[in-house]
Amino acid sequence: MQSLKDAPASRHQAELTMGLALMFVSVLMSPLIDIFSKLAAVTVPPIEVTAARFAFQCLFALPIVFWKRNWVTGTWRQAGLHAIRGGLLALSMISFVTTLQVMEVADAIAIFFVEPIILTILSSIFLKETIGWRRYTACAVGFGGALLIIQPSFQQVGVVALLPVVTAFCVAIHVMLTRIVALREEAWSMQLKTGLWGLLFSLLAMEIGRRLGASSFVPVIPSPVAMLHLLGVGVGAAVSGILSVHAYRAVKASTLAPLQYFEIVSATLFGWLVFDNFPDLLKWVGIVIIIASGLYILWRERRFASKPVSDTSQALRAP
Repeated sequence: MQSLKDAPASRHQAELTMGLALMFVSVLMSPLIDIFSKLAAVTVPPIEVTAARFAFQCLFALPIVFWKRNWVTGTWRQAGLHAIRGGLLALSMISFVTTLQVMEVADAIAIFFVEPIILTILSSIFLKETIGWRRYTACAVGFGGALLIIQPSFQQVGVVALLPVVTAFCVAIHVMLTRIVALREEAWSMQLKTGLWGLLFSLLAMEIGRRLGASSFVPVIPSPVAMLHLLGVGVGAAVSGILSVHAYRAVKASTLAPLQYFEIVSATLFGWLVFDNFPDLLKWVGIVIIIASGLYILWRERRFASKPVSDTSQALRAP
């Protein structure tokens, strides 16, 4: 029979395991957003792909939010955080979809994988999370594997190669804000509010770009096939987003950061199946390194789950 003394440790272990599992599934599904975005961007402008992503996200979340009757939950401070999260997501997706027009999905994601390192460092500075040398090492090793996959060459792709870095910064800040909001608000409500703000910012950018005469900001009427691709973007974003919100509610952002390297694995697989971009030997070596670094984090966190980590972050405790 389990003693009362062991109960908190067991509960912490169960929450940690569930959070890691949810994040694992979320990052494996995330490249589907990029695959469908790349397919849609052949005929649809990136800004319109971004707006469609948020529109579908809102449509999926709206009935569930009303069913749970938590539409009006939250404070003005949370509303401001949702607005910032929506704006960051809009900017990150516009940048990334623009990149996907000229780069392979796996290569673009590999550049984006400076994000876990940015997130780990920012979490240490702003969320006051304790980051050990093992976690820093796992991030560095995983990023080294990502470099083997991308084999970067800025001479080939030009300045557009910097756009995934912009996406990485936006997503890292978005994740930190998600960690703060997720402790106080239901996941579907967060999805809806962030989606509404993201849609607003996307439509605003589309109108400004149109008035300035930027052809890439002029919306088009999608074909039936393009509509299916846009629907795929929305479904992928909604499902992976819900899973990640629940994960960040249970586990610290810096702990989950190295797991994001698993995204390159499914991105490489989907890129091969959809676009016939089969990885060479060096890329497979990189994939193995990424998997190994992620599995190490899973093993280590599972092993030491009986020692709950104290979180004294004032950002998380603020009303």
